[in-house]
Amino acid sequence: MTRRVRDVMSPGAVAVEPMTTLERAARVMREQNVGDVLVVYDCDLFGLLTDRDIVIRAVAEGRDPHTTTAGSVCTRPPVVTLGPDDTTDRAVELMRQHAVRRLPVVERGGCPVGMVSLGDLATAEDPHSALSDISRADPNH
Repeated sequence: MTRRVRDVMSPGAVAVEPMTTLERAARVMREQNVGDVLVVYDCDLFGLLTDRDIVIRAVAEGRDPHTTTAGSVCTRPPVVTLGPDDTTDRAVELMRQHAVRRLPVVERGGCPVGMVSLGDLATAEDPHSALSDISRADPNH
């Protein structure tokens, strides 16, 4: 049964501004138990910053996380997004096509309202699957 993204997404995605340091962004990720944050400026989606971006695009390149900004290493537009009324089938299609595990959910005009992850979709489709179990597990930090 196809559902709407609004029914499975994590509402109110965690966000930072483009000038936020990577150190602060990483702290926010840890505090919120997420692997990514939206980079947003005045309700406009500036990009998407993942924990992998911090490691690969900054730390591995010798950039200082105390001074390097989220906006300088995040994935910049065009970022693949969904609307809350899109279907979960569309979310799966976009994840497969773009080889991503998370998609920002934006309203008309581009204002972010949430995030949908591969785990969210797995939990919605088969709450007893291994991926669903992993997605619901407590963090190990």
